[in-house]
Amino acid sequence: MNRIWPLLSLVILLALAGCGSSEVNLDEEFSMKLEVEELEGVNQEEQAFSSSEHEGEFWLANFIFTNCDTVCPPMTANMARVQREMKETGVEVPIVSFSIDPENDTPEALKEYGDLYQADYQAWDFVTGYDQETIERFANVSFMVPASKEEGSDQYMHSTSIFLVDKEGFVRESYSGLDVPLEEIMEDLEKITD
Repeated sequence: MNRIWPLLSLVILLALAGCGSSEVNLDEEFSMKLEVEELEGVNQEEQAFSSSEHEGEFWLANFIFTNCDTVCPPMTANMARVQREMKETGVEVPIVSFSIDPENDTPEALKEYGDLYQADYQAWDFVTGYDQETIERFANVSFMVPASKEEGSDQYMHSTSIFLVDKEGFVRESYSGLDVPLEEIMEDLEKITD
């Protein structure tokens, strides 16, 4: 019994030391780890954009197109809610909405679209300026989600998720962009930005 006490004391000390650490173990917290390839384009202000410019910070991402007549309007409205909530709680995480219709989604079209949702462009980029094949591959490989034009239509099949990307450029979590779990997203963001 006397030999157990020192061992037990050591275990308790290590556990308490772990509780005091503010470093979050992302592999334990999140179930995903998909590497985001570099993607270059332009944003709604016609400024050069590269996904690599977010290296060293967490960011949120989704896929949209301005001519979408089904899921994109509610998804973008929900992303705007997330942005407002972040502002109110003092959490600063950039947002990137990638257009999957680069042929029609010019920077001007994306700016007009973002204005509809009162997007704060200081922390939200709407990105275009690549070709169709590039964005489809980017969505398929980096996020493991579909992105393709629907046959005989001007509509596109794409993910309705909001993705959390970590400082090293790995997708760590996916949330519904339609039935948005605002509380869960905010809890995760507060956890990683503390």
